[in-house]
Amino acid sequence: MARNDLPPDPKGSEITSQEAYKYRRTFLKQAGLFAGTSALWGGGLIALSSRGQADPPPAPPPVPRADSVSGDAWKNVRRPTPYDTSEDKTAFDDVTTYNNFYELGLGKADPARNAETLKPRPWTVKIGGEVEKSVEVDVDELTKRFGLEERIYRMRCVEAWSMVIPWVGFPLAKLVKWARPTSRAKFVLMKTLFDPEQLPGQRRSVLDWPYVEGLRIDEAVNPLTLMAVGLYGAPLLGQNGAPLRLVVPWKYGFKGVKSITQIWFTDRMPRNTWRVANGREYGFYANVNPEVPHPRWSQATERRIGTVGRIDTQMFNGYGEYVADMYAGMDLKKNF
Repeated sequence: MARNDLPPDPKGSEITSQEAYKYRRTFLKQAGLFAGTSALWGGGLIALSSRGQADPPPAPPPVPRADSVSGDAWKNVRRPTPYDTSEDKTAFDDVTTYNNFYELGLGKADPARNAETLKPRPWTVKIGGEVEKSVEVDVDELTKRFGLEERIYRMRCVEAWSMVIPWVGFPLAKLVKWARPTSRAKFVLMKTLFDPEQLPGQRRSVLDWPYVEGLRIDEAVNPLTLMAVGLYGAPLLGQNGAPLRLVVPWKYGFKGVKSITQIWFTDRMPRNTWRVANGREYGFYANVNPEVPHPRWSQATERRIGTVGRIDTQMFNGYGEYVADMYAGMDLKKNF
């Protein structure tokens, strides 16, 4: 039986220095992440860009060939599924050039500009913690083992903008079953790659790297929860979290940890990155809730990228029939 622990502590050389920590706090305060500052509509969680807001958006990226990375797994993608929305999909160009991925830059267009530094092959994922046997597995082996399906989901960002994205991936529930967690496993922790060469944004201590997110076990095995390896019928591009990312459509987008290298089962609630950065504004659950405003803006409406005007935000992003029972009896204002 595996030890009841989290992934190994970082080496001394990987721990943020006191100087860098002080710089991060100063940067976050200036960016408006602490109480008492005002938000810019349409701005990022950190409303600054290393390249400046006046830069033009990058050219649309080329669509990678599905057979260039995963072989037969892409030839039998299941579609449609019962979970698809019939709403108009957001344009590919918007989905791939308007992104939050601070490891590749702080501006919305920066990840697409800088994504070439991320090398998604070869790529392995470590699975461990409260499981019967820890393993390290190639990402393409996961797609072969579990198969692929397309899910057309609404995606709601905590910044009050949204998209409709046709993801390609496999249900996280399949991986959980395969990992054979012990009875002590109550949560699933996931980490992004930590490699400042591939993810140069990690050279700046604006957050505590690597990026960490997590789910309760019941959330992880919910049929909506997807491990995405592609979108629009092709493998993920770097700016969208290649080669493997989490998609939980009833939660705000920051829960969707990208470029995953570790999946850890634990009996403790993970200290997810944005809750560590500012727990007053970003919680663990991050369920879409129009009745609970962000401290600096309303969550009652959203701006659908590629359209004009605003639309009403739905409780659980419109997926309540699949997920509401998991939170019965909880105070969703307290457990935000």
